[in-house]
Amino acid sequence: MTPLVEKLVAEVEALPESQREEVIAALLRRARTEPHDLPTDDDLVAAADALFQDLDRREQAR
Repeated sequence: MTPLVEKLVAEVEALPESQREEVIAALLRRARTEPHDLPTDDDLVAAADALFQDLDRREQAR
């Protein structure tokens, strides 16, 4: 993620739950209607790898 995207995500996460849900719902509605490419196999593998690395770090921190 770029620093700008990270900042936006952090700001959304800092919102009260009701406002956070409102923002997420608006983004999902918009994403549904915007043209976009499907993720490639490499994109999916990279996302899965990042997820499993994060899970491993969390388990090791216990």
